[in-house]
Amino acid sequence: MNIRRLSTAALLLGLLIMSLAPLSAQDEPVTMTMWVRSINFSVQTLVDEWNATHDNQIELTEVPAAEFVTKMGAAVAAGEAPDIASIDLIYTPAFASAGQLVDLTEYVNALPYADDLSPAHMTLGEYEGRNYAVPFAAEGSFLIYNVDLFEQAGLDPENPPTTWDEVLEAARAITALGDDTYGYYFAGNCAGCNAFTFLPFIWASGGDVLSEDFSQPTLEEDPAVSEALALYRTMWEEGLIPEGAIVDGGENFTNAFASGTIGMAGTGAFGIDNYKTNYPDLNFDVTYIPGKDGGTASFGGGDNIGIPTGSEYVEEAWEFIEWTLSEDVQLELYAGNNQLPVRLSLADNEYFEEDPRLSLAASTLSVGHTPYSLVYNDLFNDANGPWLLMLQVAIFDGDIDGAIAEAQQRFSEIMGG
Repeated sequence: MNIRRLSTAALLLGLLIMSLAPLSAQDEPVTMTMWVRSINFSVQTLVDEWNATHDNQIELTEVPAAEFVTKMGAAVAAGEAPDIASIDLIYTPAFASAGQLVDLTEYVNALPYADDLSPAHMTLGEYEGRNYAVPFAAEGSFLIYNVDLFEQAGLDPENPPTTWDEVLEAARAITALGDDTYGYYFAGNCAGCNAFTFLPFIWASGGDVLSEDFSQPTLEEDPAVSEALALYRTMWEEGLIPEGAIVDGGENFTNAFASGTIGMAGTGAFGIDNYKTNYPDLNFDVTYIPGKDGGTASFGGGDNIGIPTGSEYVEEAWEFIEWTLSEDVQLELYAGNNQLPVRLSLADNEYFEEDPRLSLAASTLSVGHTPYSLVYNDLFNDANGPWLLMLQVAIFDGDIDGAIAEAQQRFSEIMGG
């Protein structure tokens, strides 16, 4: 009898130990893998700080941007996905729709500051009413202008343009200075550059290129599209933009303004850092991209962060993601390193007080938009796609109506296919 009792006790103890084994394993520190499309200073700083202050560790892997979508999809399909992924936000809907990201809705709903996160990033992190990603790295587009050229042209640099007429007036005045000085610049052969800097002119005027539910193109029916194209066409016809813009595939997207002979151009926070670091004598300021009669808008760019399907460490990965969104990290590691906080209420902070241009750049996230499409690349980024062709035919050839009609048809075909 005693032997039986001892055997039973031993069996129960064995079962108890077995049942506790998985729990004990989860309590052990883990090493998570994280994929990013570039290991820049800010990402490395974040991960280094996390690894120095947490038991769970992160190993960074850089996957070139041009290969990220393909490699990520293949890794998920093969069961070899990373535990965390920083994704160009424009591709987030495609990954979510393909079932390649973990549903984070419950985690997001528990964030007390969820409504304070960059709206463009949050919108693209959703699919069918569920959350699959949150903001990680933010960019917003705005106008940069040369203060010295404004003053030389008799313009007030403290009151930059707030309407299209004022943009045109300033561009004319600066071009009139001569000496190969031009009022405005854009990279005329760069599809993505012009999604970033031209679309906000339309949005700020109350228009859009896609329907409210993102299901249909609205190029033909929205007058703001043709009016924005007409603004650029006028500047091109009047010689307010250098002729070289027509062939610029993005190589001079930032370099043209650095020459000191351009009055205004579209850019992002990356431009501020570039000009401050590499062109310290360039006297510039920034302002919002205006609508036709006022209003402002910005293209919300950057990265979302999510957890790929198949990760064994969902809880641990979310702990890292939530940590990146915390106020201390957003201020100390983001703003403290001249990176835009992804929380709107932190746009004005002690780190940006010395350079209000960064505060304006951060505040553009509050008026940020990003087209939501599962075929974004085919529509807006493809060098042979309908977006760039519309811009070129309308602005350089002058056939605005024909360009819009062709783009409307091709958008419909791509979105319908």
